[in-house]
Amino acid sequence: MSGSATGPLTPAGSVWPEPAPLDPRAAPLPRYGSGSLADLLPAVVAGQEVPGFRSDLPLAPADRVCVFLIDGLGWELLRAHPAEAPFLTTLLSSSLGGTGAPLTAGFPSTTATSLASVGTGLPPGAHGLPGYTVADPATGQLMNQLRWQPWTDPYLWQPYPTVFQRADAAGVHTCQVSAPTFEETPLTKIALSGGTFHGRLSGEERMDLAAEQLAAGDRSLVYTYYSEVDGKGHRFGVDSAEWRDQLRYVDRLAQRLAEQLPPRAALYVTADHGMIDIPFDPESRIDFDEDWELRAGVALLGGEGRARHVYAVPGAAGDVLAVWREVLGDRMWVAGRDEAIEAGWFGRPEDGGGVAERVYRRIGDVVAAAADDVAIVASETEPKESAMVGLHGSMTPVEQLVPLLEVRS
Repeated sequence: MSGSATGPLTPAGSVWPEPAPLDPRAAPLPRYGSGSLADLLPAVVAGQEVPGFRSDLPLAPADRVCVFLIDGLGWELLRAHPAEAPFLTTLLSSSLGGTGAPLTAGFPSTTATSLASVGTGLPPGAHGLPGYTVADPATGQLMNQLRWQPWTDPYLWQPYPTVFQRADAAGVHTCQVSAPTFEETPLTKIALSGGTFHGRLSGEERMDLAAEQLAAGDRSLVYTYYSEVDGKGHRFGVDSAEWRDQLRYVDRLAQRLAEQLPPRAALYVTADHGMIDIPFDPESRIDFDEDWELRAGVALLGGEGRARHVYAVPGAAGDVLAVWREVLGDRMWVAGRDEAIEAGWFGRPEDGGGVAERVYRRIGDVVAAAADDVAIVASETEPKESAMVGLHGSMTPVEQLVPLLEVRS
């Protein structure tokens, strides 16, 4: 006999203890209030003397500031590819005010959450976009916060003004330069609006116009964005030639913008999250749609593969938490809603965050964040997402750490 009902036997006949579940309180928290994406724009506009802002980020003031956000360009990925990103690599020591350190995204480390944190200057528990898909308590349906489906009033979902709007009202020349398709999206409206939106198709056009707009005011705040590093990573993986080609391209874009900075200007190059390739095998990609144990008592599965919001049928939350922790607790940080909130995953009140009442039930009854190279996919209900090679969302360094590279004129 090789084992027993309680675990495998050692040669001496004793039972190995089962691995202890990972402690949700030990997860590597985002540095809300002192070094997260939510702290970037408050620091920038505080330096431009916009009323009502302060930040602990060690950034020197600048009259004209451009933030170039490269979707998916995590800190660890950038450091691992100096040959593909020679210009950005020369700036690594400038990160976070010359400390050479990264920022953190919030939790989850995903685009909708991070862009809302950047634009509002608030942690996820305050701005209310705490995941890729979350339950809408008013309807009981999953709401995709990137695509805004199904429709809900954006200004009820996220009621706070953006930093851009407040800077514009204070007389700062403010604009966003991005792909035209983003101009009217709800996410843009509630996270990145304020001043004027300028749509440009090519990356080169965006860089040139961003530099032009930066010079258009005595005080300027310009935001520009590029998405395809993330896009190629999802489709082909961060170990692919396609991803490396995009990194080479965006490195040239950043240099093009840096070389056009007007006087008294600062450029910050950052990202919304990193990315990790997850193997296509049953141990690495656990299929929720085919796992009766994980499905038991679950009404809705939200979030994404590396950061799941799990919504239980009434009365089953405790059982769902126990099962998810038993099955996944050695590979994922698995917490009940209140545990995750109290641990500070979505921000703490003392860091300018905390979880607002309207946001509380958007968070899953159970929240699971990957600590290992694992994802909870859903092959039937999420076929496109389940086919992605590169994933993100959790609090591991490769996903959560992002650069804050700096160039000054």
